[in-house]
Amino acid sequence: MDYSDLTNNLIKGNTRAAARLITIVENDINAAEEIVSSIYKHTGKAYILGITGAPGTGKSTFISTLTKNFVDKGKKVGIICVDPTSPLTGGALLGDRIRMKQHFSLDNVFIRSMANRGQLGGLARATEDAIKILDAYGSDIVIVETVGVGQSEVDIFKSAMTVVVLLVPGLGDDIQAIKAGIMEITDVFVVNKMDLHGADKKVSDIIQMLEFRNSYKYNSSNLKDKYAKIHQWTPEITKVNSKTGENFEVLLELINKHKLFLEESGVISSYLKNRITSETIQILKHKLTKKLEDLLNYDEEMGKYINQAVQKSLDPYSMANLIIKMLGLEKQN
Repeated sequence: MDYSDLTNNLIKGNTRAAARLITIVENDINAAEEIVSSIYKHTGKAYILGITGAPGTGKSTFISTLTKNFVDKGKKVGIICVDPTSPLTGGALLGDRIRMKQHFSLDNVFIRSMANRGQLGGLARATEDAIKILDAYGSDIVIVETVGVGQSEVDIFKSAMTVVVLLVPGLGDDIQAIKAGIMEITDVFVVNKMDLHGADKKVSDIIQMLEFRNSYKYNSSNLKDKYAKIHQWTPEITKVNSKTGENFEVLLELINKHKLFLEESGVISSYLKNRITSETIQILKHKLTKKLEDLLNYDEEMGKYINQAVQKSLDPYSMANLIIKMLGLEKQN
């Protein structure tokens, strides 16, 4: 199918084309290949901001207020909200469309809810493609809000340039702040609902954990390049009130500070290389998984192997090695 009309309109900033193309890449990886290939040279201008946090931290209200601040500064904003998928029906609530409805009428705000489709880390395969579409669409900022399931949120580290983690006082989520995955991906900690009792204590807890991290584990000079962002940047902390907008100017300054750090330190180059590597691996996993599923479900010889495994004459590891050999993927000496 020819998608040239849609992609041409996308590059001109057509909202309907952006919505249509995101739907296509969600449902058809083959079409996604053609679409991404045609728009790829028009990407790379948007700043990708990842927002995550436990349920109840007020992510939707926070993003709504943050978006208003960006729009007031003349920015065009694309928002991708990734919601959890039902393991039974495959459906998702996509409730952020309701929570952010006040932005739907704005010409320079595009909001898209996406189901995570069971992906660990809260990011569907199509999320990266959707980011590229919103980039080519002309977004200055692309905000990606993930499911908020805890430590598996580290996947957003691979997509976002700046990762903001929301915490709130009194939610009983103190352990979230000290999980290794969360500590490693965060560039800016935000204590939301700063008017609640315990906000200052939450900030103190984060500071203590950052000091512990820096003194205990992360002073090594042997960190790989992909962890350079972690090694060189000490996460910033601020308090905000998403309902009133208090302290959001401070937050924007911290986000811009991190952006400047990435550019001036040269870390942005390593980030881009690792992002491309990670995305390529995800595409390969998707393609190979589909190929293997078809092989196991429809290949007659595979049926024989499965029967042997059922009869205990062949174990799953041996069967996997036979498949690797059949596909010519065995390691060459």
